[in-house]
Amino acid sequence: MLATNIWFWVGFIAFVLAMLAIDLGVFNRRPHVVGAREALTWTTVWVVLALLFAAGLAALFDRASALTFLTGYVIEESLSVDNIFIIVLIFQYFAVPAQYQHRVLFWGILGALVMRGLFVGLGAALLARFEWVIYIFGALLLITGARMMFGDDEKFSGDDNGVVRLIRRYLPVTDGYRGKHFLVFEEGRRFATPLLLVLLLVEVTDLIFAIDSIPAIFGITRDPFLVFTSNIFAVLGLRSLFFLLANVVTKFHLLKYGLAIILSFVGAKMLAENWIHVPITVSLGVVLAVLALSIIASLLVPERAPATETTGSGPNDR
Repeated sequence: MLATNIWFWVGFIAFVLAMLAIDLGVFNRRPHVVGAREALTWTTVWVVLALLFAAGLAALFDRASALTFLTGYVIEESLSVDNIFIIVLIFQYFAVPAQYQHRVLFWGILGALVMRGLFVGLGAALLARFEWVIYIFGALLLITGARMMFGDDEKFSGDDNGVVRLIRRYLPVTDGYRGKHFLVFEEGRRFATPLLLVLLLVEVTDLIFAIDSIPAIFGITRDPFLVFTSNIFAVLGLRSLFFLLANVVTKFHLLKYGLAIILSFVGAKMLAENWIHVPITVSLGVVLAVLALSIIASLLVPERAPATETTGSGPNDR
């Protein structure tokens, strides 16, 4: 464990809040379409800040702490790509105007930061009190890896989604967007807008991914400070990464297999940690190698087109 006192936590949280204030209050005060150049700039900023943080850990503590942080950060960033794919489907289904997508992601990520903090605290408390919980985390990752490896590609349907049905049951929803607003008053009643539905779906999506990703980081380290900071840096960069990859993420059709292997590797590492010690350099090397191979393979091997049924009714019968 790092010898981190309360001021490390206070300083890091203050840094996060300051960056969020700069983001919303300075650079994104007005709704606008985030272009590729802006997305690339902010993605680079967050990656550089994460690398500087790792360098600070190496200078203040040791090289192992820096490598552990980087391993957790890379795992979180790679899992974020799968998260981005689901968010793209949600935005497409609800036809979210491009100029309001940043607003949804900003508030969605703000909620994700709070949830991740609670999850990290809960996980650290459970592991400190019940050592055997690590085996539950490991088994969960193996199950998730198997589901990702052999399961069908995820689809999204607003009509069948439980969150959407629940909100519509208790809160009337307008028949269209009302600018950037999540809630509006019309005819003396409060209405949710489709933008609120999208925001809540993004929050639920992150909650589901956090159940997989946070145990994965605990498989790398039990240090709550490193788990928390690697999670938060990845989440903070998710918004800019979304706008950078939204149009190409579907091309990485083999990435899910790479993520399945990574989750299975970390899960197996957690289950066998009392008998087999895997150095952090090996863990980082495995994660980077699997990610690189799955991305390169996705680009070299085109996705197979879905088979069409031949019923004899004509060329347009698909």
